[in-house]
Order: sequence, then structure tokens, then C-alpha cells
Amino acid sequence: MKRVAGVMTACLALTACEVHFEGEPAEELLSICQPVMFEDTPLTHCQAEPTRHAINTDLAPEGEDNPYRSLRAFVRHPREVEHPVVFAMNAGMFDAEGVPIGYYVEEGRRLALLNQTDGPGNFHLLPNGIFFGGEDGNWRVLETEAFAGQIKDRPHFATQSGPMLVINGELHPAFDPDGESRKIRNAVGVDASGRAHFVISEAPISFGKLARYYRDALNVDNALFLDGSVSQIWDMPNERLDTGPDIGPLIVVRNRAEAAE
Repeated sequence: MKRVAGVMTACLALTACEVHFEGEPAEELLSICQPVMFEDTPLTHCQAEPTRHAINTDLAPEGEDNPYRSLRAFVRHPREVEHPVVFAMNAGMFDAEGVPIGYYVEEGRRLALLNQTDGPGNFHLLPNGIFFGGEDGNWRVLETEAFAGQIKDRPHFATQSGPMLVINGELHPAFDPDGESRKIRNAVGVDASGRAHFVISEAPISFGKLARYYRDALNVDNALFLDGSVSQIWDMPNERLDTGPDIGPLIVVRNRAEAAE
């Protein structure tokens, strides 16, 4: 838990100095995140509800070409306050410039093509998959070939990464129950009720254990690994802002105005 304590200490100071924008909403924002333990490994689990939250992807400030590359840069950039951000997380794998290496859609604009090629690394540990959804919800995770065959209309947002952790209720066939490759990792899955479950490990975790958490604890039939070693979140209500290596695209969760009270 030393990582959590260090993150909290650093981000509290940063929040006090840099995160408050003029005109930001006066109402108290509720965190969607909570700490959990799974098989002696600490995790943070963040749950987005379709009736209360909207999800989008974000790569770079509006009108600019260069990606944010950090949650700190994302936080510093002024934004509308009508639909306040409650959570953000790195959204998948990227090249040296921070550009997604797989399918990527932001507010209905396709910025990167579907990647169905073979290659090295976790992204190509097939099957990989896509997290996507509409402007009004209907969030889903599908493995890439199923997405290519079933989804005809461009979603409002989408990000491709890999490998899949859980595929139709089954663990990825390449995973050991608790393999030797253990890193700080983050992932996303969608349950049968349409809720999106974002998870980041607070200690190194294997693919197999992370996949079992989604299947056995969260009852998620399809879950997607987003990245490892660079994994970071911004949990604004809890004043947590992770820093670390450069990242690429972001998943951003906002409150829906019609659900705010």
C-alpha cells in the first residue's frame, strides 16, 4: 500500500495548487472508486453507471495534435464544468508519440483504424479487444474479430487494446492461474447490467489473477486489459492524481447533468 500513500500525498499537494478551475461546480462530487482486496492483492475498483455517467475517450486538447501524455496535463487543461469529470484512466496501448496503435474513436471521430495484424507484445496476444459505447450508454467489450463482424455503425467512443482478460465468461487461454509476469495493471469490463468496471492494481498483479477478479468477483463476461507499468487514474473526488511514465489516450467518465442532484 506504499504506492497508494505516496500517490495520495503527492496528488493532494498538486490538487491544492493546480486542479481547481474558476467556475467549477460547487456541488460535491462523489467518487466512483473504492479500494478492494482480491487474493491478497490490493486493487482500486471504479464503477460507472449508465444512468448516472457518460464515457468518452480523449487523446489531446481540442484543436491540438499533440496528445496530453499525462493525467497531469489533462487536469491542467481548462474544460467545461456543466458535466464534471469524476474519473479518468489511461485507455490502451500507443506508439512512441502517444498515438493509439489500435482502433480509436473519440466523439464519433475515428482517429485510428482497426488493428487485426499479428505482432509482438501484449496487444497482439490474441484475442485482443475493444471497449466501446454510444453517447447515451450501451457500453460493451468485444474481442476484435467479433467487433469487426458484428458492429456496423461507428460508436461514439472506442479504444482497442489487448489481450482480452475474459472472453464470453472464459479466461484468456494463454493465461496461467497466477503467472510470473506481475506488474501494476489496469483494465475495463462491462457486466450484464451495462455497468463499466475499471480496475487498477495497487501492487503488481498477474494477468490470470486480474482476469479472475473480473470473472469471479465482478461477474463480468468480457473484460479487456488496457496496459501495464504505466497504469494511472485520476479520481477527482478523492483527490487522487497518479503520475508516472508517459501515457497515450484516456478514458474519461463524467457525470450526466440529468442525473445530478
